[in-house]
Amino acid sequence: MSAVSETVTVAEIEGRGRGLVSTQSLKAGQIVLRDSPILLYSALPFINSSSFCHNCFRKTMHSSSSICPSCSVAFCSPKCSTAAASSSHSPYVCQALTRLLNLNSPDAANLPLDRQVQARFLIAAYNLAVVNPSQFQILLALQGTVTDNDTSAAHYLSSLCPPPASATIELTAALLTKDRLNAFGLMEPYIEGQDGRRSVRAYGIYLKASFFNHDCLPNACRFDYVDAAAENNTDIIVRMIHEVPQGREICLSYFPVNYDYSTRQKRLLHDYGFACDCDRCKVEANWSDNDDDNENNEEVMDEDQDEQMVASDDDAEVHGDTNFPHAYFFMRYMCDRDNCWGTLAPLPPSDAMPSTVMECNVCGNLKNDAIGREDTVGMDD
Repeated sequence: MSAVSETVTVAEIEGRGRGLVSTQSLKAGQIVLRDSPILLYSALPFINSSSFCHNCFRKTMHSSSSICPSCSVAFCSPKCSTAAASSSHSPYVCQALTRLLNLNSPDAANLPLDRQVQARFLIAAYNLAVVNPSQFQILLALQGTVTDNDTSAAHYLSSLCPPPASATIELTAALLTKDRLNAFGLMEPYIEGQDGRRSVRAYGIYLKASFFNHDCLPNACRFDYVDAAAENNTDIIVRMIHEVPQGREICLSYFPVNYDYSTRQKRLLHDYGFACDCDRCKVEANWSDNDDDNENNEEVMDEDQDEQMVASDDDAEVHGDTNFPHAYFFMRYMCDRDNCWGTLAPLPPSDAMPSTVMECNVCGNLKNDAIGREDTVGMDD
């Protein structure tokens, strides 16, 4: 096993590959990982992408922003522009982005956004090979099996943004799998009244965080504070949702936890290549879903399923914890703000006492945890 932090270590988990396991009992709200990206790349279209700094990815203020005259990349300040010049905005990156902006091909002009993001990733990855060869080798060691789609994309993208002379189609395809399976999105802020839709501002490759496996009822969730943090604002922070004992695997959900069974399975199979058999999926696999409801249910749980969750939680007290903690999890750990669907985790413990204030990892809303407060009073008594 290999330690990732003081609290978690990498371990081989039967049927799941590598994952992160707690090395000690963990408290609710405890920070188990803070990770910095080895790669950051914009999720915005090539054209009209000057609203965010391409170094720190904060929003740019036009009065103080700096625009590269060659590739039109924006930076929030001369400081960020200077910092990027020796790392993420090297001459190679600038030339590659300039080439993409100057393409006159109709195909390039109408390039789908996902292809544009893949192109940005490849440019950032091949730049990493030059500025930090050791981290590039670590990137290559991340999980990812090349598919026919990866190879096809590698051929197409190599014609649009030719990689360094030493790079092969096979290497480009292998890199695309790392992006597909290991990238974390840095999201736009939550805005009420937008039906929960949030676009991705940038993607990052976080080496340590890439070891987190998925669970449809996770015991941890990640936070980012791109616009709020004064320093290291592109770090991601993973906090425990509830306490766990030593030796327990720590899992995140790869998408909002309100997705129904059918949507989750399709998403996991399409994006990550596996079918989930977590405790929640084993229970929900036996539920009879209405096909028409499933098609319209990606954002909101079906009311009938919600009633079944409540019933399953009531049954848990009588028949054991087979169905636990479906209803309990949604009642306590899902944000109740309109169209948010974020996950709540307590603020970090203070003086070894768990916090009774919960923070949403999507909208940032804070709320008092009445259940946690009752639990704390009970422990004191």
